[in-house]
Amino acid sequence: MSDDTAPRENPTKDQSEWVTGDEPMTGPQRSYLGTLAQEAGVEVPEQLTKAQASEMIDELQKKTGRGA
Repeated sequence: MSDDTAPRENPTKDQSEWVTGDEPMTGPQRSYLGTLAQEAGVEVPEQLTKAQASEMIDELQKKTGRGA
């Protein structure tokens, strides 16, 4: 018999525990941050890590009302 239950969403992992968190932010992160920053009227620092970009995305989503 097959299990028809949907898998749970991926648990959120603290950015400080990311193995690649200290690498430069990705292109998609940079693009989305640019959109959010424009809406929020803030500047995005040029050299963010993946973890820092993720944290800033979370903050700006709350500020702009975007995201979950």
